[in-house]
Amino acid sequence: MEKKPCLWIIIPCYNESEVLPITAPMFSDKIEQLVQEEKIAPDSRILFVNDGSKDDTWEIICRLSAENPRFQGICQSRNRGHQNAVLAGLMEAKDRCDITISIDCDGQDDINAMDQMVEEYLNGCEIVYGVRSSRETDTWFKRTTAQGFYKVLNGMGAEVVYNHADYRLVSSRVLQAFADFHEVNLFLRGMFPLVGFKSTSVYYERHERIAGESHYPLKKMLALAFDGITSLSVRPIRMVTGMGVIVSILGFIGIIWAVVVALMGKSIAGWASIVCIVCFLGGIQLLSLGIIGEYIGKTYMETKRRPRYIISERTEELICDKKA
Repeated sequence: MEKKPCLWIIIPCYNESEVLPITAPMFSDKIEQLVQEEKIAPDSRILFVNDGSKDDTWEIICRLSAENPRFQGICQSRNRGHQNAVLAGLMEAKDRCDITISIDCDGQDDINAMDQMVEEYLNGCEIVYGVRSSRETDTWFKRTTAQGFYKVLNGMGAEVVYNHADYRLVSSRVLQAFADFHEVNLFLRGMFPLVGFKSTSVYYERHERIAGESHYPLKKMLALAFDGITSLSVRPIRMVTGMGVIVSILGFIGIIWAVVVALMGKSIAGWASIVCIVCFLGGIQLLSLGIIGEYIGKTYMETKRRPRYIISERTEELICDKKA
């Protein structure tokens, strides 16, 4: 009899006390359904990663774990961001399961897409990306900025799957290889394509958030995009170099023109042209220094090799302590 894969669903949580009691049973029901259909092993689990929540998210996770052994949880020592929370869950699960599916707990991603993800894994795919089929539920501004987000990333050389966030199936085989990636500046949706292995995409409709507030406003989306570009591509540095060459050529032409005009005796004193040139060159220099400084800062953080996450508590340990 063919062995069924053990699935762990990885769910990062940050201040999700409103939505977690609603979506947790949904994830449990999905696991039970897949087990009943004999697609996954009975010992499959749901792992919540508490990312330093300030509300009672961790208390809810502990209660869920005490009530149902299928639920497990780990708590980070402080808030370290969504990407580090997902990574913590994946690394916690990589030696204890055959496949993982990472998904947010807000109910926006269609959990029924997991059925096809598991099917694709059984057909030989090691990574299955969950991709939004449309953005009709988004506002015009959200849709435009999100689509621009992916286009800019791809244009800058960051390899990302269009309209894919962090809803994906990843096999333990891929995770073992991914563990060798030691970057501190994480952009998971651009890093997994670098690992390789056979992959495919599953398309689904994304829903409105069931409860609570979004933790990814425009400001965070822009920061994530900039992190993705500077973590995965050196194209901005090359753009600075190209811009410097163009400005230098224009400056050289300007010098020749100024000398010719002076020799012809047609030059007149004027401050407007000088101010424009100085402001233009000053802006270019500051922009270039800022981009270069961003790369230097990331290099500085990488050389420190600080831990990307620190787990302070596990529900398994709490349950064992109570039994003891």
